[in-house]
Amino acid sequence: MARKVLKKAKAPYEIKPQKKSVWICMCGLSKNQPFCDGSHKKTADEEEGKIYEYD
Repeated sequence: MARKVLKKAKAPYEIKPQKKSVWICMCGLSKNQPFCDGSHKKTADEEEGKIYEYD
């Protein structure tokens, strides 16, 4: 089943201060929700206003 995501940002959101930064997924593609796993890198070439589907 494909996910449909309305993105708000092209990068994860950083939560700080802590001993180590915590990165929250903003693209909706992470397999480790709510944390970023780097999946947003797939979206680097997306154009604004278009709809994309990812498996």
